[in-house]
Amino acid sequence: MEQLRFSTLDTAGVLLCLFAILVRFTVTSEQEGENLSGLSTNPDKDIFVVRENGTTCLMVEFAVRFTVPFDVLALNGIDLITENAYLALPRGADIEGKCGSQDAHIHISWNDNAYTLRIYFVKEISGKGRVWKISKVQFVYDTSEKTHFLNPYNPGKHTASTHHLSALETPAGRSYVCEAKQTLTLISSDHQKGVTVAISDVQIQPFDINSDFMFSEAYKCITDQREQLEETLPLILGFILGLIIVITLSVYHFHLKLTAATQSQLPCDRSMYNNM
Repeated sequence: MEQLRFSTLDTAGVLLCLFAILVRFTVTSEQEGENLSGLSTNPDKDIFVVRENGTTCLMVEFAVRFTVPFDVLALNGIDLITENAYLALPRGADIEGKCGSQDAHIHISWNDNAYTLRIYFVKEISGKGRVWKISKVQFVYDTSEKTHFLNPYNPGKHTASTHHLSALETPAGRSYVCEAKQTLTLISSDHQKGVTVAISDVQIQPFDINSDFMFSEAYKCITDQREQLEETLPLILGFILGLIIVITLSVYHFHLKLTAATQSQLPCDRSMYNNM
């Protein structure tokens, strides 16, 4: 009997230890989101960070604006017409997220969860090697929220989503940077309306962040590269044209000096040619 009691206590101790280890593992893997938008000098730009074990594992900086179509009753009280609500991602939004080795996401909510922006990331191997990209974007909005929706017909919550998205493809270990405005069209559960999401001043990195609160090496978007080329190309062409002009003037000046030197060596008295 005493031996059985000892075994039971021993088993309970082992289970207690296992439970403590499990709790400790859960705590150490806890992830939290931080809104650092107040640090941005641009009032339209938001900064969100997801941290794991006290270390940054996902960072997002961008300015986001939404154009949301919704139905209202026409003056005749019968027909429906479509209006647009225009709203921006505010600085006081709440954030939560998840970091993983192959997938990650960030959820940004505001106005008591009347609005939620969800962005999903994946890391994979493509023809360019190991890359990460945005695989899905969702926007949840409530047309009964009166700040942006005036007299909506049949108000309620709707979800707008992308389909088969593959955006912002970036080499693994680098952050995506793009100043130019980029737009996504999300299809809404509200009669398949198209919700437009305009993103600008972007810098994002959902994986492989080496330093706390610090992005890795930037990977510029094609639009920025093209705009930079368009800005520098006139300068390059101007420099080449100026160089051609300088060379031409130098050659012309050398030709004049050479011609003058040749003429100075010729006899001035024409009678001297008679003996030649």
